[in-house]
Amino acid sequence: MKKSIVFSAIQPSGVITLGNYIGVLKNWKILQNNYNCIYCIADMHSITNKINPKLFKKNIMDNVALYLSCNINPKKSIIFIQSHVKYHTQLCWILNCFTYLGELTRMTQFKSKIKNIFNKINLGLLNYPILMASDILLYQTNKVPVGKDQIQHLELSKKIAKRFNKIYNKKIFNIPEPLLNNGNKIMSLSNPKKKMSKSDINKNSFISLLDDPKKIHKKIKKSFTDIDNPPKIYYDIKKKPGISNLLLILSNLTGKKMSIIEKEFENQNYSYLKINVINYITDTISDIQHNFNIYKKNKDFLEYILKYGSKKASKYAKKTIEKVYNVIGLYYL
Repeated sequence: MKKSIVFSAIQPSGVITLGNYIGVLKNWKILQNNYNCIYCIADMHSITNKINPKLFKKNIMDNVALYLSCNINPKKSIIFIQSHVKYHTQLCWILNCFTYLGELTRMTQFKSKIKNIFNKINLGLLNYPILMASDILLYQTNKVPVGKDQIQHLELSKKIAKRFNKIYNKKIFNIPEPLLNNGNKIMSLSNPKKKMSKSDINKNSFISLLDDPKKIHKKIKKSFTDIDNPPKIYYDIKKKPGISNLLLILSNLTGKKMSIIEKEFENQNYSYLKINVINYITDTISDIQHNFNIYKKNKDFLEYILKYGSKKASKYAKKTIEKVYNVIGLYYL
């Protein structure tokens, strides 16, 4: 039987965080054993914000090295840069013509970004979900790993695909389904009510995969903890968001069930919990950084991986574009 296709992407807008590792890269490593995985560095999505060109190029290559350092295997998975496959933007324009303005303005993320700065919003932010739909539909994707906050974008991709198929009465696009990442969303260390993000102005709110042990120690020590007397360690995301976030990090890095971790820290204080979290994070990241430093020195190898990946991705994408051009009536050479 043919393996199902999984598509997933990360923006190279900054260094990959511990949250990205737990919520995405750890999952990618597992998925590549059971699916045909296509993993994308979504550089085109990143330019909806102003970027420093030199830093952006560095981030892209760092991301490739980090993918490999987290055991994403280029022999099992396709690793490529979004802008290296021209069919993404070609399909995006076509899907623009099959998407309604109201559908885009109802996107939760778009509505949150336009507050108070409506006149300064670029069209890329509005168009962002259509490019995302193009990314997914271009590869006849079966499964898309998503968190609950990304479901709306995937639902729009499905809606566009169904609409296109219905108009031409042909199955041009496969209808993708979500692979939900339940319970793996790591929150900000300074404000556990919002997601850990590399774009956060407060650098103490996230841990980068390239942070040194001293930075990790400082950030976890300063991390938000819940006020109760005496302090109790247990998982309850509503009552104890700060402690629950640290426990979730620990559960994901150790592979232990939350109930087991709760028992281990039942009679311990917050300081003891933080020391354990620091140790597990440091051990995990040190292995990744060791591999990263090896890959980073070999630019030719990284570029080879990207060229190899873009060629393989283009073969998938070209088949879809040919179908789309043909059914619409566009002339394809």
